Amino acid sequence: MTDQRGVEFLQWCLPKLGYQWKGFRKVRRQVCKRIKARLLDLDLKDYFAYRTYLAHNEAEWNTLDSLCYITISRFYRDTSVFETLVACVLPVLAQRAVETNEAEIRCWSAGCCAGEEPYTLQILWHLTIPPELSDKSSLKIVASDRYSHNLKRAKASVYQEGSIKELPQAFVREAFIRSGGDYHLKPCFRAGVEFRAQDIRFKFPEGEFDLVFCRNLVFTYFEKHLQLEMLNKIVEKLKPAGFLIIGAHESLPECENRLLPYSGCQQIYQKVGRRPGGNSNRHATAFSETV
Repeated sequence: MTDQRGVEFLQWCLPKLGYQWKGFRKVRRQVCKRIKARLLDLDLKDYFAYRTYLAHNEAEWNTLDSLCYITISRFYRDTSVFETLVACVLPVLAQRAVETNEAEIRCWSAGCCAGEEPYTLQILWHLTIPPELSDKSSLKIVASDRYSHNLKRAKASVYQEGSIKELPQAFVREAFIRSGGDYHLKPCFRAGVEFRAQDIRFKFPEGEFDLVFCRNLVFTYFEKHLQLEMLNKIVEKLKPAGFLIIGAHESLPECENRLLPYSGCQQIYQKVGRRPGGNSNRHATAFSETV
């Protein structure tokens, strides 16, 4: 089974599952490897035989869908995004919580993989926000992923060096205990993170959020109509003047006009609106039609 045959199969099946080929093009071998293993399980000789099998076994589409995921995640992935969070977004949220007397700042990490993203956020909160702000409110993170094996790894919170290579060494020293080749996240940085097995296509966490991470998921792998559907639901989950973070190589559907680019960082958006007790959108720039 050649790579070209795998490409042709993915170009055929992905749209039927609500995905776009463009998002999988560079990482297709991850998915093709899993599909080949599935063919061996079913004693099928090639992709053509699998197409025939799918035509006669409707339930197999759910199995195929479960094979179409990408496992690429690291702490502090996309440095400029986290630098802007440290310099602007987290202090704004912390100050806002003080002004409005809110005990919690709520964050949602969608597609959290093995916990690298939500744990990075907790590390930054504890190590960069002044105690006079962070002591008056806590950062509560709901981290969701559709795959139980990812969540199992996240709850174990043990990582290898490749996962933390982008995290500044000062944070590594403060947040991890090294044991052999493994890095164990300290308990204080695991607190406040709740992991949930949820598929964003079918279920969202309850309540509203001050900050939502939806990176390298919806706006990379989903087809355009599904991107817009998911974005509308995500925006509804954001509190007024809340923040949405997307991936470094992603863009939002052009018809969305409730979000403004924030502080010169093209991956960070702020919801239009005013929060009680303070000004909103103070650092946002004008919305661009090229987004």
